[in-house]
Amino acid sequence: MERRVLELKGQKSQSEIAAEAGYVNQNMITMIKQGSSKVALDRVPALARALEADPAFVMRLALEQAIGQTAAEAVVEVFGEPVTANEVGWLQAIREASNNTDPRLTSRSQAAIKSIFGR
Repeated sequence: MERRVLELKGQKSQSEIAAEAGYVNQNMITMIKQGSSKVALDRVPALARALEADPAFVMRLALEQAIGQTAAEAVVEVFGEPVTANEVGWLQAIREASNNTDPRLTSRSQAAIKSIFGR
């Protein structure tokens, strides 16, 4: 979230983001970034809109923050991995490139993906 706030710096102030997300306290975004306050799960949709971010991505971060990593992993195990709009684009590209053959993720294909991101 901190990175997204920085990306919006020239377009929106943290006070504007807080107001758009429905926070009365204009310092709430700073408090969330510093870890002194958590994102309430019911605020995720509004905060995602204010940040111009994918709600699934913000929800994943908020879940870990709200209930801890182990419990968030259990929620994901039961309900499935939240997939962002960007990730859906990747899935569609993979399906198109593979002619919808449901390719297995091999060590070679995983290395190719990592190389795209310089890792």
